[in-house]
Amino acid sequence: MADRYRRTQGGHAGRHLIQVLAAAAAAGLALAACGAGAGAAGPASPGTARAAASPQSTAAPTASAGGGRTGGAPKAKLLAGKVVGIDPGHNGLNNTDPAYLARQIWNGRELEDCDTTGTETDGGYTEAQFNFNVATYLRAGLRHEGARVVMTRPSNHGVGPCVDRRAQILNLAHANVAIDIHADGGPSWGRGFTVLEPVADGPNDKMIAASERFGSDVRSAFLAHTPMGISDYYGHDGLIFRDDLAGLNLTTVPKVLIECGNMRNAADAALLTSASVQRRIARALEAAINRFLAGR
Repeated sequence: MADRYRRTQGGHAGRHLIQVLAAAAAAGLALAACGAGAGAAGPASPGTARAAASPQSTAAPTASAGGGRTGGAPKAKLLAGKVVGIDPGHNGLNNTDPAYLARQIWNGRELEDCDTTGTETDGGYTEAQFNFNVATYLRAGLRHEGARVVMTRPSNHGVGPCVDRRAQILNLAHANVAIDIHADGGPSWGRGFTVLEPVADGPNDKMIAASERFGSDVRSAFLAHTPMGISDYYGHDGLIFRDDLAGLNLTTVPKVLIECGNMRNAADAALLTSASVQRRIARALEAAINRFLAGR
């Protein structure tokens, strides 16, 4: 605005003194107004930045007073344009409809039950609740990174869907990657996590190599970011191949299933029922998904 004022004065040389004084006064007011505007366009507070980056926050980051222009073009989100599928195993009311669970579905190799109730801790904390909590934390983190997230169930207050339908939901979404979230009901003395990987059976043939790579990313992220160790009773070195699960047999997208720990073991159960550990597990899965989709 100061440059604009100088050009105006140059075009009115020789006018009456009162006009010069009036223009000078107006310029002073304009400059004062510009100064106030510059002060209002300062950076967001550190507290605002932390809230926007929180995995639990679903709000968009706060824009600057200058309409987001003061810092140049906004930084592209890491997962913008990506689709991520999440299948939180079982459901909270599965135990109310045994006839539905007993329905037979084709898993790609043979018939199996539509679903099961899942396991629980000795204290009655259900696997279905654990699975959904972790999935919800993971969804928030992925959305913050720009991903479109597709989940196979919207709450923990229903029955189903059947395991073949869950695979279909994620296939039809054309997910770039998908994760099935579970916790195991193993022997009381056993501890640790296991990543379950698919075996080629027709529908999933083209996804085997990518799924194995994703499984390795999940294993590494769990060791780096969670207190859960490798299973000492199931699989080998934290991995196992399974050819009898519909979710893995029928997938047409890169996918693995994670048994996050053993709910029948007291030490594992204490971790798995902790909200802070559930968040750490979600962050580990998010890190694995980021690494896989980045091609590293």
